[in-house]
Amino acid sequence: MAVHLSFLFILTAVTGIHSLTTVSKVSVKAGVSITIPCLYGSQYRNNVKYLCKGYRWSFCSYAVKTNQPRSSGKFSISDDKNQRIFTVTIKDLTNTDTDYWCIVEINGGVDDGQYFHLSVTTDTPSLSVDHQEITGFIGESINISCYYRNSGESEWCRLGMNCVTGSSGSIDGTSVTISATVPNVFTVTMSGLKTESSGWYYCVKGELQMPVHVTVTEKPTTSTPRTTKYPTNISLTLEPVHQSSVFASKDPSTVQQNSLSIHLKSFIIRLSLLTFIVIVGLFIWFMFKRYKRTKADSTTAKAEEDLRHSNAEEYSKEVKGRE
Repeated sequence: MAVHLSFLFILTAVTGIHSLTTVSKVSVKAGVSITIPCLYGSQYRNNVKYLCKGYRWSFCSYAVKTNQPRSSGKFSISDDKNQRIFTVTIKDLTNTDTDYWCIVEINGGVDDGQYFHLSVTTDTPSLSVDHQEITGFIGESINISCYYRNSGESEWCRLGMNCVTGSSGSIDGTSVTISATVPNVFTVTMSGLKTESSGWYYCVKGELQMPVHVTVTEKPTTSTPRTTKYPTNISLTLEPVHQSSVFASKDPSTVQQNSLSIHLKSFIIRLSLLTFIVIVGLFIWFMFKRYKRTKADSTTAKAEEDLRHSNAEEYSKEVKGRE
C-alpha cells in the first residue's frame, strides 16, 4: 500500500491531475447508514464517478457508478454538478465496510481517486451528530452538536475550504463559533446564513471527521387572515359556532365538510318547518271538514225532528176530526 500511495503522490505531483477531496476517517455505528461527500474539480463535471470498495485501489471492486445508479440496495450515488460534489450512501453497515475510494473515471487515462476509512463499531461512535442533514433560514442561525469520545482538537470545516479551529471564526463569509459547555460535546453555531452557506461541512475531533450537509432556504411566510370590510351603519351578528366550525381550520377538506354540515342543518330546519306547516294545515282542514259534517248532521236531525212533530200534529187533528 505504501508503494502504491507513493506512486499516486508522484503521479499527482508530476501531472497535477489529483483533484478530489473527501473526509479521511469516520466513526459510525453498525447497522446504520452513512453518506460521504466527494468534492471534485470543475474539469470532472461530466465524468463518470463511482465508489470502489477495498483497501487497495488496484484491487478494489465497483460498488456503484453514476452511469449505473442503484435506487435501492446497499449502495447509492448521486452527482450534484453545480456544487461539484458527488455523494455515496452506504446502508446497513457491518465490520467489513471499512475501506472505500471515491473515484472519478478518466477516459484514456488513470482514474482519480481519494481513499476514506469507516471505523464501524457496535458501541457508541467516537464522533457523531444527531443528523447528517440540517436546514436553516437566510439571515438566521443554526446549531450543530458534535458528540465525541476521543481526544484532539475540535474543528468545524467546509469541504474543500477552510476550517475554524478556535472558539470563533468565519467560513465563506458566515460567522462560526464553537463552544464546549457540555462534557463530550462541542456545539457549532453558524450565524448570518446566506444561500451560499449551503453545502457539505464536517465536525473534526482529533483524527476523526463527521460530514454534515447544511441547506439554507428562505423562511416560509405565514399568511395573514383576510378580513372583509363592511359599512359602519350595518350591524352584523356572527354565530360563533359557524365561525369556528368553518374558518378555524385551514384544511380545505375540513372547511368543505363544515360547509356541507351547515347546509345540511339549514336544509333539515327548512324541511322540518315545511312539514310542521303541512301538518298544521291538514289539521285545520280536517277540523273544518268535521265541523261542516257535524253541522250538516245537526241540520238533518232537526229537519227530521220537525217532520216528526208535523206528522204527529196532523195525525192528532185527523183523530179529533173523526171523533
